[in-house]
Order: sequence, then C-alpha cells, then structure tokens
Amino acid sequence: MILTYGIIAAILLIAELVYFKIADHFNIIDKPNERSSHSTIVLRGGGVIFALSMIVWAVLMVVQGNDIVPYLPFLCGLVMICTVSFWDDVHSLPDSVRMVVQIVSTLLMFWSVGLYAAFDSWVWTVVVAAIALFFCVGATNIINFMDGINGITAGYAFAMLLPLALVNRSLDKLGMTSGAFIEPSYLVVAIIGVLVFSIFNFRPKGKAKCFAGDVGSIGIAFIILFALGRLMLMTKDVTWIVFFLVYGIDGSLTIFHRIMLHENLGQAHRKHAYQLMANELKMSHVVVSLLYMAIQLVVSLGFIYLCPDTVLAHWIYLVAAGIVLAVAYVLFKMKYYHLHEEYLASLKMK
Repeated sequence: MILTYGIIAAILLIAELVYFKIADHFNIIDKPNERSSHSTIVLRGGGVIFALSMIVWAVLMVVQGNDIVPYLPFLCGLVMICTVSFWDDVHSLPDSVRMVVQIVSTLLMFWSVGLYAAFDSWVWTVVVAAIALFFCVGATNIINFMDGINGITAGYAFAMLLPLALVNRSLDKLGMTSGAFIEPSYLVVAIIGVLVFSIFNFRPKGKAKCFAGDVGSIGIAFIILFALGRLMLMTKDVTWIVFFLVYGIDGSLTIFHRIMLHENLGQAHRKHAYQLMANELKMSHVVVSLLYMAIQLVVSLGFIYLCPDTVLAHWIYLVAAGIVLAVAYVLFKMKYYHLHEEYLASLKMK
C-alpha cells in the first residue's frame, strides 16, 4: 500500500501543478483588499485538490474490487458542492444558490453516512437529520470563514483527519467490536491531498503559491464531516465533535461578537482570533496555523487517550475543553481587540 499511496501522491501533485497552469491562464486569482490578510495576488482554488483526492480514492476502491456503492451519494454530493463552490470562486453566485446546493449535498452525504436507516421511526429520522443538517451546514461555513491565512485550512484539516484515522485503527481499544467506521484508505488519501496542498500553501505571508478558495475549504469540510458523521453514528456518541472544537469556539464566538456589534454577517471581516494574531499582532501565518493545529491535536488526542471511555467522561471533557477555549478566546479579544478597532478607524480616515 505504501507504493500505492506514493503513486497517489504523485498523481495529486501533478494534478495540482496542472491546475496552476489552468488558473493562471484563466486568471483565477485572489486580489487583496482592506479585509484581506495577504498583500499580493495569489492563485485561487488550489483546494480543488481535496475533491480530486476523493475521486482518485474512489478509482482506487474500484481497482481494488472494494464496494464503492455505499459511498456514491457522498461522492455525488462532494462533486456537486465543490463544483458550485469553484464556480463561486470564479464568478460570485447568490447566497441562496450556494445554500441550496449545500443542503442538498449534505442530505446526500447523510445517505452514505447511514443516517436514514439508523432509526425505526421516521419522526426520529427527520428530527435527527434536521439537527445534523443545521450542524453540518454551520460547520461547513465556519471552516470556510476560518480560511483566511496561509496554512490554516491545511493544518486544521490535518489536525482533524489524523485523530479520525487513529480512532479508525483502534476502535477495538475503545471497546468497539464492529470494526472501522470508514474505509481506512479514505482518510489516508484525504491526508495525502492535504499534504500536497500544504506544499504550495503552508508558507509565510506573501510566499503562498495558491489559496484553497471556497472549493477547498468547503470541500475539505465536506470530506471531514462525512467521516465524523460515520464515527458518531457508529458509536452513538456525538461528543466526537470535540475534533472540531477549536474552530467551533473561534467561529461561533466571532459570529456572536459580530451580532453584538450589529454587523452584516455576510460581509467580509478580520475579527477572528487568528486574524488578530496575523494582522494586528504581526505573527507569522505559519506560526498561527501551527498554533491552531497544535491546540486542536492536543484537545483531540487527550480525548482519545486520556479521557475514560464513558458517556459521562466524554461529556465532561467536551464541556470543560469548550469552556477553557471560550475563556481563552474572550480574554484574548479583551486584551487585543482594541488594535483592530484602531485599524478600522484608520480605514475611515483614508
């Protein structure tokens, strides 16, 4: 399998380089503005490699004679949501169009997750599907909003995919008897896609060859949420959401902050904690991205290896970790947000 994965990495690397030629030819670029954390023109949409990695994985499954049928609704949803997201990267689409596609694609994902067959009552199926849909669409957009500096999307994706892969290999040690929750090669190929993208994006400010674009951030969110959903359904444990905790706290509290400020949530901004670090505090993009990745890995690995395998312990760990991160976020904002206010005031004076 090592040789196979090496070939896949080579294929994805070549595919990314070919995309750069296409993006350069058709002028698919990201121009900086006053809300941006970058100052140079960069190719947009390099994150298309995430969707391509799943297509390559599907081909691998077929070649190996594995059953790909259960994954087809997910793959259809992935292609649909990434196609629309890529088009939005090139030419802006109405929010309503993107939202409808996200909802339909997520409902297709639930089919492959096995959600519709998990309950005897259709009422419970509808209720759980509605809650899951709200979470998945919200999480997808938070991951998209958090894609604002070099390396953060790739780093955080790795910080989520690695714990998922570790759990997938060791469910027996966690008291599970039904085996892996997802085909192991799925997570490995997804990680390879992230690593290939990192070669061109996980760089200091001004050095990135490409940005993920909506196609990348939304695509990798879809890929991760599918695996996370299968894990939750198999274990009947929603506390695995802890793998998303750092982004969840930053994203949701920033939205709440903007609501308090009576801002238009659809308008671009620079109020996330990572943006304050990169812009107002002048921290390196690489350092900030590594910080977010490291914090999430510590939280996730602690949950896997240190937290007792009981429902109560899982919930206590999730709530406690959430409170610690939320308090850290609030204290950070209280200390440094005035710098962002000064930045906004300087814009008004120009």
